[in-house]
This record gives sequence, C-alpha cells and structure tokens, in this order.
Amino acid sequence: MSLNQKIQDRSARVAILGLGYVGLPLLRAFWEGGHPVLGFDVDEAKLEKLRKGENYLKHLGDELVRPMIEGDSDRFSVSGDSQDLVSADVLILCVPAPLGEHNEPDMSFIERTCETIAAILRPGKMVSLESTTYPGTTRGVMLPILEKSGLKVGEDFFLAYSPEREDPGRKDHNTKTIPKLVGGLDPATGELAAELYRHAVTEVVLVDSAEIAESAKLLENIYRSVNIALVNELKLILDPMGIDVWKVIEAAATKPFGFQAFWPGPGLGGHCIPIDPFYLTWKAKEHGYNTRFIELAGEINTAMPAHVVRKTQDALNDDGKAVKGSKILILGLAYKPDVDDVRETPSAHLIEGLRKLGAEVDYHDPHCPGVPPMREHPELAGMKSVQLSQAADSDAVIIATNHCSIDYEKLGQIAQLIIDTRGAMRGVSQGNARIVKA
Repeated sequence: MSLNQKIQDRSARVAILGLGYVGLPLLRAFWEGGHPVLGFDVDEAKLEKLRKGENYLKHLGDELVRPMIEGDSDRFSVSGDSQDLVSADVLILCVPAPLGEHNEPDMSFIERTCETIAAILRPGKMVSLESTTYPGTTRGVMLPILEKSGLKVGEDFFLAYSPEREDPGRKDHNTKTIPKLVGGLDPATGELAAELYRHAVTEVVLVDSAEIAESAKLLENIYRSVNIALVNELKLILDPMGIDVWKVIEAAATKPFGFQAFWPGPGLGGHCIPIDPFYLTWKAKEHGYNTRFIELAGEINTAMPAHVVRKTQDALNDDGKAVKGSKILILGLAYKPDVDDVRETPSAHLIEGLRKLGAEVDYHDPHCPGVPPMREHPELAGMKSVQLSQAADSDAVIIATNHCSIDYEKLGQIAQLIIDTRGAMRGVSQGNARIVKA
C-alpha cells in the first residue's frame, strides 16, 4: 500500500521524535486525527510518565495524555529505542535547534536525529522537520544525511518542512487550531505532507517550498523581536521623562488599524524569539549581508536584564541600602505568565546578575517549584521556589513574570520595595510598598 493510501485511510503510523512543548501536543493531535502514533524521546523519565498517563507539561494538564492510554491504546506507544522507528510511516522531528557560543546555529540535534533516521529509513516513508531553523536546513543539512541511506528523495522517500507555531499558555489557540505551514522539497511531497497534516490540524497552508516555510517562521518571530525591542527602548527613553510607557501603548492601541500592541519586559524568553532571529543573521552573512536592523533589536532585548539589575541597584541606593547583602525576591521564574516553561528565561539572568553583586536572591513561582537543569545556567539547577510571604522580609521584590495567580494587592501590602518590569502593579492597591518601574 502506498503512503498516500495509508494517509487517506489513516493507517499511516506517525512517529514524533522529541516529546517536548512541540512534540507532545502534536502527538496528541495526530492521535485525535485517527492515526496510530509513536512518541520517541531519549529522556526515559518522560517516557515513564507517558506510559503512566502522566503529563510533564503541566500547563496542558493530565488530560492531554490520559485519553491515549485509556482509550484506543493500540494506537499509542512511546519508545527510546530507534529500532522501533522502523515501523513508522512518517517521522516528524521536533528536536532542539539552539544557538552556539557565538550565536551560530547548533545543528547537532537535527543532524544526530537524521543520522538515526537514515539508519532505519525504508522506501515509502516521509520525514518532516518542525524545528525552527535557517532557510536551507531541510534541503542542505537533512537531505544529504538522509540520502546516506542509499535512498533518493522524491523517488524513494519524501522530505518536508512544517514549522511549529506553539505558544505555551495561550488559551485561544492550540496545536489543532493554529494554521499549519507546510512546504516540501518538491511539489508532490508538499501535497502529500499537507494531506497528512490536515488530519491533525484544522487549517493547513501549503507553500511552494521548504525554504519559504523556513523563512516564514523566522519572519514571524523576527517581527515580534523587533517590536518588543521597540517598546523596550521606548521604556528606557520615556521613564526619565516621567511618562508611563504602558499608558502610551494603551493609548496608541485605540487606533483600529496600523498598530499592534507589544509590551516591554525584563528581556526575552522562550525558545523562539531570543534565538530565531540569529538564524537569519548567521545565514545572511554567508551571502555577504549584515542584518543590522535584526541585530540591533537583539542587542536591545538582550540588554534588558542588566537594565533591571541597575534599576534595582539604584532603588536600593535610594533606600540607603547596598545590593551586596540585600535580600531580593524574584517573582516569576517562567519566561511568560501562567506556564512552567523556563527556556531562555530572563529571570535566570536577573538571579545571576544580582548574585554577582553580592545579593541574596530567591524566587517565587507557583508554576515552577524547582529550577530544572538549564544549558546556560547549570549553577541554578535545584534552586527551590520560596513562599510569597518571603516578600515581607526582602529588601526588594522584582516582578519578572506577571502570573495571574499572584495576589498583587497582598504583595503591595507586605513588600517594602517592588521593581515592576511588567506593569503588574498598575491599577492595584500598592499598600505601603514603593513601586519602581523597570
């Protein structure tokens, strides 16, 4: 039976390689679409939780996994053994693509995964990449590795790119409802991949090539990075003038066209916006072009944690206190509200920056009871969240993440000094606390 026939009758087995914030919800979407699914990951702890019907992505709830275990369980399995991938008809890569020490793309996860696939690749299979990366990765990096199998793309197997568009914590959209871009290495592959994804996602947008899909994903995140940098810079400019940047943005947002509101903060977090623009700047240099606009936005956003540290230092000085020896509570470890995602979180930079100045730093986050291992901040691993009541004994509290579950009115009553990077205290009774915007 051809792959097209298997896709049409939903007998094509879909393997998701990498069961993180992108891969696990996509696994569930294909399972809901009627396909047998195989979840593959090298982290045995994740696999054990999934076998028990537990979900380690807390913001999505246990109901994401449990129905697959309790329902038609014959269509659901997980494994860390690459030989089990032989049974898959479609292999979808949802693996990390971080930056290296000098902001160059780190393709090692994609390359190693492709080598694993090449060893088990058989005629009639499809491979699709979801990881965000630079234009040309699918054709220039993946294809040569996969063709080491002796098979030829377009003849023996199919290769496509379909970028993930996840936004952890968002309530109005999910994996199933976010339109899916799909681009193949050739038109026939694009059509076949689009037909497959239509079983998991409500709307599929087929584009002319993998390179267009790769570039479109970068544009989405560069757009956000540049606009966030703009309002962060406005915050730096307007604050000495005594002008509230949040009120300025709200006023501008009353225009029904030509403006979209973005909000300042302590820096960028998550896997996409702090990282993705640098994929394009790196690739552009290969063609002799410097992406000055994109790099400037990156510089502004990257500098924001240091700005918050300086504002905290100045605020403590105003109270006659030095940073060294002061007790500082970081409110929020996650990079955005109401999730447990700490990837690239600016809070890690705040903790490190303040500790270097001699401060005693703790954090409170109801979604992150402990700091997991982080590639760039290994020294923070194992740090535990403290009670919000510790704000009363702190010399300063920095609101780094505006979680909805925090009682900000109570915070204003018990804290002495609040450094507000998110505008969380606006419209809230401040009690006895002094509020410093940062």
